[in-house]
Amino acid sequence: MESKTCSDSSYNNKNGVILIDSHAHLELEPLVEQTRAVVARAVSAGLIGIITVGIDLEDAQGALAIAQEYEMVFAAVGFHPHNAKDVGDNSLSQMEKLCENPKVVGYGEIGLDFFRNRSPHDRQLEVFEDQIELAKKRNKPIIIHLRDAYEEGLAVLEKHGPYPAGGVIHCFSGDESDARRALDLGFYVSIPGTVTYKKNDKLRAIVATIPDDRVLLETDCPFLSPEPLRGKDNEPAYIVHTARKVAEIRGVDLQSLGLLATQNAIRLFNLPL
Repeated sequence: MESKTCSDSSYNNKNGVILIDSHAHLELEPLVEQTRAVVARAVSAGLIGIITVGIDLEDAQGALAIAQEYEMVFAAVGFHPHNAKDVGDNSLSQMEKLCENPKVVGYGEIGLDFFRNRSPHDRQLEVFEDQIELAKKRNKPIIIHLRDAYEEGLAVLEKHGPYPAGGVIHCFSGDESDARRALDLGFYVSIPGTVTYKKNDKLRAIVATIPDDRVLLETDCPFLSPEPLRGKDNEPAYIVHTARKVAEIRGVDLQSLGLLATQNAIRLFNLPL
């Protein structure tokens, strides 16, 4: 299948900034029904890359199919902790097989979610550890989901280190100590649209301290739309609002922040951009 580039002249970069959405879900509703328009709007907003992230086997296959259709879209595959209860040896083998595709640039999102508790804690922990080792075997950077489980999740990550291919704590929501432990593991810290929320001073304080070479930006779309679009379905083009807030927090201009985060994403995921 020939890749679509969305390089039509109508998709000019209107923001004068270069960005990568390091964590999206283009394969989920409602984005999957309008992928071409979503990608076109992303290009117009200045994006040169999007990583769409699988959360179970069917979803990962859908993410990879979209990545194969669009030159600027890449995929990550893995079992989200919500789906740990459904993971068996055969499904892990099938997920590992997807990693052979060159458009799969990361393994995840994997981790622990003790907020929703959609899978038993012990099963989440078991599947998390199995997938860490699978990612290391395949030399893929790991994309980590932690919610109400930073202490437990970081302990597992420390137990299984080091990580030659690196990793990222996606949609970071921990405290300063959690950020330091992640950085000590060599991980990146990915900032979502929640950094724009009026009451999220805690995250803004942490964002100000992350080293330049460890900052990533993401939408986690279709979730977590930034201000002023909160309450609407999120999409990659909206990452500009997050980038603008992060630039403000760090005291740099939008273009410099975008270039920095873009270089970091290219380096972590070894993107051919």
